Parts: sequence; structure tokens; C-alpha cells
Amino acid sequence: MLPAQGGSSRRGPFSPPARGRAGAGAATRARLSARLGGGGPGRAAATAHGAAILREFAMAMLWKFMRVAKYSKTALSQEVKVRGTPVYSRHSSSRSVPSDFAANTPSSNIVELLGKAYPQDDYSNVTEKILSKVGKNLHNKKHHPLWLIKEQVKDHFYKQYIGRFGTPLFSVYDGLSPVVTVQQNFDSLLIPQGHASRKKEDNYYLNRDHMLRAHTSAHQWDLIHSGLDAFLAVGDVYRRDTIDNTHYPVFHQMEGVRLFSCHELFCSVKDGEDFQLFEQGHRTAHKQESHTMEAVRLVEFNLKQVLTKLMTHIFGDGLQVRWVDCYFPFTHPSFEMEINFQGEWLEVLGCGVMEQQLVNSAGAQDKIGWAFGLGLERLAMILYDIPDIRLFWSEDERFLKQFIVPHICQKIKFQPLSKYPPLINDISFWLPSETYSKNDFYDLARTIGGDLIEKVVLLDEFTHPKMRPFDFEALKT
Repeated sequence: MLPAQGGSSRRGPFSPPARGRAGAGAATRARLSARLGGGGPGRAAATAHGAAILREFAMAMLWKFMRVAKYSKTALSQEVKVRGTPVYSRHSSSRSVPSDFAANTPSSNIVELLGKAYPQDDYSNVTEKILSKVGKNLHNKKHHPLWLIKEQVKDHFYKQYIGRFGTPLFSVYDGLSPVVTVQQNFDSLLIPQGHASRKKEDNYYLNRDHMLRAHTSAHQWDLIHSGLDAFLAVGDVYRRDTIDNTHYPVFHQMEGVRLFSCHELFCSVKDGEDFQLFEQGHRTAHKQESHTMEAVRLVEFNLKQVLTKLMTHIFGDGLQVRWVDCYFPFTHPSFEMEINFQGEWLEVLGCGVMEQQLVNSAGAQDKIGWAFGLGLERLAMILYDIPDIRLFWSEDERFLKQFIVPHICQKIKFQPLSKYPPLINDISFWLPSETYSKNDFYDLARTIGGDLIEKVVLLDEFTHPKMRPFDFEALKT
């Protein structure tokens, strides 16, 4: 449910991104510094190679930027085909969607992804670089650090919570398709039409109706509607974002949901048969208008107890925990969970009592529940001391072999791969003002330089006082 990715606390769990646009005038001059090589995710720095990348990057900038910034159809002109669709089982769906890309002639306005065709329109903004990540499913690759975190959480829930027939109470779904509808990603979660999290600048749209999910919460309504009342959903999620060691446009989340009937919630309470889940009341800071205070208090207690046990299972006994009140569109009351790890307070997930309107619309009108969302990269970076989120995409055996352990709970401390210093270069170029977003540039940088570019920082801006509005073509000549 929208957990913050990596190690950054700038964007909280559950909370949709609400970032301002870094707009610039028609004749704005932007100067950025790109760090390449050794200081990045475990690569040896090569000065000559880095300089060549920067030269190619700068030359491509002037003629490519307008095309990417305006999401032209040629940016996705090649058809992308990926074989396979996920199949789900009751307690665990671990079938990965394989990635097998085949590029065709650049004349089609249709993208084929995971066996389906999506016509492009004015909202299409997914780059080939991002599409190449679809189907990688790092969370399902055995002995990958994200797989280790997922398996630890899954193992804990399977052993800790048992259903009436001796089977695990929670079902696990880790092979759900990352392509969802806008309705699934936003509307089903009660996110308003004008909410900042819907902006094209912050999401990857295949077209106006379909997108790469921005959070695993996109599957919440469908799973509840199918009759499930306790489940974990795990998968890759996609958000346009800045370039640094704690942010990446593709990361991985785990969603948890638990629903209770009146009997299930109050069965262990003295005189529990006298209590009710619902009432006709008023919304306050502590409850929704349709919930009784007794029900909310029990659901909140159960939620915090479950999550405290989970974090203790991962990080060890004696863990200090604190809860911070916050706001999410689809839970109320809502909280962020922070842990004290090695003397520092770190936010690890977001959670809350589910909005009853969402639960009712999914067909579970007689139940009340909680939900949480956490980022796998965030937990792995903290637990294994991994300094850069891009390392999770590394295919370097020196990285991957560190996580081949006999037991999923074995302690691991990441060993750096390179001691070479970074190579820093400055580039300057003119920007258009009509449709410019800083995420347009970040996508362009990733497309050309790949993960070799460690960080991009805006150093300064200059607007020529005599420049006519939207006179970019004049500047090119």
C-alpha cells in the first residue's frame, strides 16, 4: 500500500506521491551533475567509459529531450511481447511472469505486454527501459535478497496464524500482473480524481485506462471481492522518481489485509456477544462514522500486535517500536510504524483500519478490517546494510553469492564490491516549458546512461530575460 521505497523516508508508506513540478521557463538553462561509476552500485569506475557516456548523453539531449518530454508515440514505437500470465493458488501464487522482449518495426502504436495489446494515446509514457523490467520478478528469484525478505515474512505469517482447518490463515499472491487499470490503481481505493498521485508525471501509463501499478494496493479490492479475508500480495511496482541511491522507478511491495466478522473480533472478549461492529455515528480523529469505538480499538490493537511481532521476527528481540498518526485515503485511523534500529528511528511501513466504504464496495459489508503495506527494498537495505537500491538489479555474482545461505533468517552483512571513487561531470542544456517535468529528464537519463548514472542533481537554473515564450526551436539553431 504505497510504502516508501529503498531507504528514503521522504515518501511514506500507503501515501501516494505528492511532489511539485520542477517547471522551467522556455529559455531556462539547467545544469546537472551526474555521478558515474565506482561510487555507484558496486561498479568499477572507468573514466574513459564514463566520459564517453556523458558525451553521448549530452549529444542525445538536444534532439531527444523534446521527444521524451512530450511522450511522443515513437518513445514506445517498438512492440514489446512478454510470454506468460500468472496463475494463482489459494495459499501461494509464486509463478513469475517471464521476461522475453522482442522488438518489431517502429511503426506500430500498440504495445503488447504480458500477452495483451494496449493502444497508445496522449497518456502513454512508459519507456523501453522500464518495460524491460517487467517480468523480472526479483522477489521470486531464489536467494535474491528481496526473495529472502519475502520468504521471511511469508514464513512468519504461515507459522504464526493458522486457520480453522490447520492450514495457513493468510494466502500469499506474488505472481499478480503489474498491468492494472486506472480504476484498480486509484478509484477502487477511494483516491480522488484530482489527487496528486494520479499525475502523469509520477506514474507509468500504457494509456489513459491502463498503467503499471503504482502500489500493490491495486489488487486489494479484487482479492476481497473474490471472498478472501486474509492475504498478502507481493509484487513489483512502478513510479517515476528521482535518481539517487534510495529511489528507483521499479521497486517491490508487500500488501497485507485481514478482515473480521463480529464473532471473530469479539469472541475472546468477555460478554463479546453484546458488542457490535457498526453504528450510525460521526467521524472523529479516532474512528470512522460507521464503526463502533469498541470494534476500532480491537482492530487497531490486533494490527499493531501483528506488525510488532513481524518486525521482531525480522530484526530480533528487544526491538523498540513507535507509531505515528498519519493520513492515507483508504484507511482511517492511519499509522506509520517506526523501529529503532542501531540507534536510529526508521519508518518501515504504513497501516490503518480500512475505509468501510472500500470494504463494502468489495462485497464484505458485514466485516471490518486492517491493511498494511511495506517496501521489500527498504527492509532489505536496513537488515543487510545494502547502501544502494540499484544493487538489487545487479547480476554480478559477487553481489548475488552473498545471499546464498542455508536458512532464510541467517544474518547477512553486505560486503562492498568496489572501492573506486565516482566520476562527476556537469552538463548544461536548454529546457522547454510547456510539458517539462523533472521526471521526464530522469527517464531520459536512465534510458541513455542506465544504472551507471548514480545520481543527478539540479545545480542551477538560468532564464534569459529577453527570450520569447516557447522559443525552443530558435535556441536549437
